[in-house]
Amino acid sequence: MTAAPEELERQAHVGPRVRALREAMSLSLRDLAERSGVSAPMLSQVERGETSPTLQVAAKIAAGLDLRLSQLLRLDESGSVTVVKAGEGRRGGTAEGGHRFEVLTAPLPGQRAELSRHELKPGARTGREGDPPMHEPGSRETALVERGTVVLVVDTERHELSAGDCVTFDADLPHHFENPGPDDAALLAVLSAGLRRS
Repeated sequence: MTAAPEELERQAHVGPRVRALREAMSLSLRDLAERSGVSAPMLSQVERGETSPTLQVAAKIAAGLDLRLSQLLRLDESGSVTVVKAGEGRRGGTAEGGHRFEVLTAPLPGQRAELSRHELKPGARTGREGDPPMHEPGSRETALVERGTVVLVVDTERHELSAGDCVTFDADLPHHFENPGPDDAALLAVLSAGLRRS
């Protein structure tokens, strides 16, 4: 059975995707070879587009990158551009708790980063019941304060941030944001999942 043209096109782009995913996980070719069972020379040829992997080899590479084959080949996606319209993000938090958030990125398979917007009433904080769970090991987070003043507490260390300030931290450590008041505060946060510390 011949593959559909769009599937062939996705397979043609698998090399650069393998390289980008490998580098995002801070893996060398040798590391990925050990994780996948595919030789480093073969991986190098795939990444440079010199050879197209068989489905069996592609499945091994996907497993080495902690992905399903369909995620590596982007078969689960409808196209190369996904738009989430204003107000259509996934929402959470409670008015009573004073923390509301909206995940602005689409829940695409294999996605390594997520953008969310958080609003904090005076005296409110993140990390309460109903908030997203603790992030996976190796996660990093970057936050930009849009308005107001917030305090980031990472492993008991406090950092006061004002509008326009940007912070990056290891998000697998115990942490939360809090609004000391007296005004509402808002921040944008980008979570990079599972990236190893350098």
